[in-house]
Amino acid sequence: MRGIIIQGSARAKGDTYVVCQYLKEQDSFGFIDLLDYQIAPYDYKHQYIDDDYLPLMRHIVENYDLIIFATPVYWYCMSGVMKDFFDRITDVLRIEKDTGRKLRGKKMAMLCCSSNDEEYPEFHMPFKRSAEYLGMQYLGDVHTWVEDGQLTTEVKARIDHFIKQLN
Repeated sequence: MRGIIIQGSARAKGDTYVVCQYLKEQDSFGFIDLLDYQIAPYDYKHQYIDDDYLPLMRHIVENYDLIIFATPVYWYCMSGVMKDFFDRITDVLRIEKDTGRKLRGKKMAMLCCSSNDEEYPEFHMPFKRSAEYLGMQYLGDVHTWVEDGQLTTEVKARIDHFIKQLN
């Protein structure tokens, strides 16, 4: 199964990136940083000025079976750039339906990174419910944090367990 990590953070090389790099080292996941793309917020009229969303989604659905969304915890929810990405899924359900249909049967997981070990059980809900709506299998989630720029033994163990869930 080919997997891709999609990072949505306001800081390209921040704590979420540190976690993603460890995850990549443990398995052969691809990596996309949403900051590398121009993705406009959702527009009901679908008037986007040639942004990167549709080509990026075509690439993802054609090449990967597992999508791992990686986001920092911002005010108890996913980052703004990740939310824009999720909102734009509407485009592949309404204006490019062939691409949207290819999400069915794929697998989804989520990792979040915050400033400490406090978890919010409801944090995963938008990911899990989106997977259900799209006909994707939700494989689970993991809560992580970084201390002094490094992962603790506990966080590494959580990620290792998460990887076992994915396989």
